[in-house]
Amino acid sequence: MNKHESIPVITVSAVLLIYCSLIAAKITPLAILIIYTLSPFLLFWMIYKVIRHGSFKGKELSENEDWGYADTSKEDLGAF
Repeated sequence: MNKHESIPVITVSAVLLIYCSLIAAKITPLAILIIYTLSPFLLFWMIYKVIRHGSFKGKELSENEDWGYADTSKEDLGAF
């Protein structure tokens, strides 16, 4: 994961942890409401950055393959 992807993921994850902690501690309902209101925008920001700057580093499928698993050989799957 490069810098363009990791900053939004870490930020949104930290906001989620803060949000859950505030709910568990039952402190400051206004802060909980603000984070809840901002969460869709943060989520869309994270999704946009990951889709825009993310790259797939797995094996490309062959011409006759419809799906595949990078961690399992064809013989182990038993579907070919």
